Amino acid sequence: MIHYKTSEEVQIIKQGALILGKAHGEVAKYIKEGVKTSFLDKIAEEYIRDNQGVPSFKGYNGFPSSLCISVNEVVVHGFPSNYVLKDGDIISVDCGVFHQGFHSDSAYTYPVGEVSPAVLSLLKATKESLYLGIEKAVFGNRTGDIGNAIQRFVEAKGYTVIRELVGHGIGKSLHEAPEVPNYGKRGSGTPLKSGMVLAIEPMVNLGTKNIVQERDGWTIRTADRKVSAHYEHTVAIFEDRTEILTTHKYIEENFNF
Repeated sequence: MIHYKTSEEVQIIKQGALILGKAHGEVAKYIKEGVKTSFLDKIAEEYIRDNQGVPSFKGYNGFPSSLCISVNEVVVHGFPSNYVLKDGDIISVDCGVFHQGFHSDSAYTYPVGEVSPAVLSLLKATKESLYLGIEKAVFGNRTGDIGNAIQRFVEAKGYTVIRELVGHGIGKSLHEAPEVPNYGKRGSGTPLKSGMVLAIEPMVNLGTKNIVQERDGWTIRTADRKVSAHYEHTVAIFEDRTEILTTHKYIEENFNF
């Protein structure tokens, strides 16, 4: 069942999304060679809790951390750890905030140091595909229009789109209906209506679209161990507009990519 939000509820989500955006900005300051990913998790949790939020991910179905930190061939759901970032890595930071009864969710993938041109191109294309998907997330369209825009753009560049992992509705629960795949046919899927709040999150691979789940039950990596990129925004759909509730502004103020 889809839970439609009132304008007041959307504003609450937007308030939480501002905390989330600023937490991302704090993390971005420390993404560089020599930093442990567990330290980034500590930075995010402290900022969120100091600003009247709760980390959405920590404890969710037993997940141990506030951030999902996914390095290189890890697509999503990686654990923060004692891993030390190295020159040439890429790192996806995915975070959620629970604020006044509602969740928001966003992600960003960073290059660390000198990253190959091929990998930088993947990151840029994945980020661009997020906004192309959002352009189709409008009243009267369907979820397939979002996925089709993402899929057509990245596949034209030679990349692949994961099938098993999708975007989602979000609100009082972190994951709600409907699912929002990053592939699909125009005019197919769930109709987009006013009051829907969606987390749109392209996950795009340099190599095969196939993925593997590690033994920890969480970490998802590419089957061929080539790198994967991930960007995400939470958006609200109204009859006359679609509003991006989360922000990457504070990331981009602190990290030049």
